[in-house]
Amino acid sequence: MKRKVFFLSDSTGMTAENLGRSLLVQFPQIQFESVTKPFVDTPEKAHRIAAEINKEAQESIARPIVVDTILNQDVSIVIENSNCFYIDVFSTFLSPLEAELGVKSAHNVGHPAIFKEDSRTVDQNYMQRIDAVHFALANDDGMHLHRYAEADIILIGVSRTGKTPTSVYLGMQYGVKAANYPLIPDDLDTGKLPNALVEHQRKLFGLTIRPARLSEIRNERKPNSQYANLRTCVDEIRQAETLYRQYRVPYIDTTQLSVEEIAARMLQRAGIERRVASL
Repeated sequence: MKRKVFFLSDSTGMTAENLGRSLLVQFPQIQFESVTKPFVDTPEKAHRIAAEINKEAQESIARPIVVDTILNQDVSIVIENSNCFYIDVFSTFLSPLEAELGVKSAHNVGHPAIFKEDSRTVDQNYMQRIDAVHFALANDDGMHLHRYAEADIILIGVSRTGKTPTSVYLGMQYGVKAANYPLIPDDLDTGKLPNALVEHQRKLFGLTIRPARLSEIRNERKPNSQYANLRTCVDEIRQAETLYRQYRVPYIDTTQLSVEEIAARMLQRAGIERRVASL
């Protein structure tokens, strides 16, 4: 069975999407097709999306699921009255919190921080994330080896194990400067850590993946190639994991993990503190 899911917000949609995905991943037996609609901040926009939801409900076997973080009740009620299973994230939690705290919520739209911070701190956090993302992109796939001394962590692994998205996510969410280095067959055949990585060994973190899944991913990029051949994938993964164990590089299997899970587990195992609070 496939279910359509709408993540709706009057801000960027990140809260609705992150929370919604955390809930839906608990139902692996169901296939979900999602769409995120940010900045739904007027009744007019809400009516257009409600029409889209109703159309989906008519054309599908099951009604859509809506995860909503819209604070304006004039807007959210339009969505609630459409033909959907409706989850209003804020009303679910704000009312009990108001009762517990004895005060009304401010109903601020799009505020990432729930603790008191001045604008200078928020700006510093934002700039730290941006700098870390730029660092990840500039040091992707073994580029600019001379900048590895600046890295908080250096991800290593064979091609298509998730190094780039994890590096960017670490920067975007946590302000962690992550470089990544691809272990190519020439590196693996030596059975030794590449020279560029030797002096940064304490910063290394390895990624691995099941060979069958790696072959599937590579076939999407280069169908029926030696690069995607299962035997090639088996050999490369075996050599990479041997290298990790030989040099005591911590590593993680990414096969069944989201980038969020990879990043969180990696930071925990590497003992790296998050540079800024996550969004």
